[in-house]
Amino acid sequence: MTAPALRPYLPADAPVLAAIFREAVEELTIDEYDDEQRAAWAAAADDVEAFARRLASMLTLVAVEKGRPVAFASLEDNEMIAMLYVHPDVAGRGFAAALADALEKLAFARGAKQVTTDASDVSRGFFQHRGYTPTQRNSVMRAGQWLANTTMVKRLTAPAGRLQ
Repeated sequence: MTAPALRPYLPADAPVLAAIFREAVEELTIDEYDDEQRAAWAAAADDVEAFARRLASMLTLVAVEKGRPVAFASLEDNEMIAMLYVHPDVAGRGFAAALADALEKLAFARGAKQVTTDASDVSRGFFQHRGYTPTQRNSVMRAGQWLANTTMVKRLTAPAGRLQ
């Protein structure tokens, strides 16, 4: 399998990325969050203009397949993976890993010593497998519903073969 194609976020991507966000939350988190929690979480993309502003305020990368966005991830303040969502149709095919790799490399290149994330219960294993360590459990309110997540941190180092 070849590496997924990544590109920077463009304002025209917002409606498609909002749909990916909604579908990922609604379908991929069904075993960890109830219907009301998923609906409250997915509602963050209902206002596409506000969602677009949030994406534009961070370093957002888009994974594409056959020219269409299928996943995206955002790095906030050069040290936090704030968003990482994959369309259910392509889940498990390496898009999340490619996006996380790229954001970690960009953060390191910009001087970050570590990267954090507030991992959902669904994504916690993904981040743990990548070397992230849980530091605290959180409960956040979204549209009247409490959602649990875990703050995780990964120390960044230079890629193999590179001087530190």
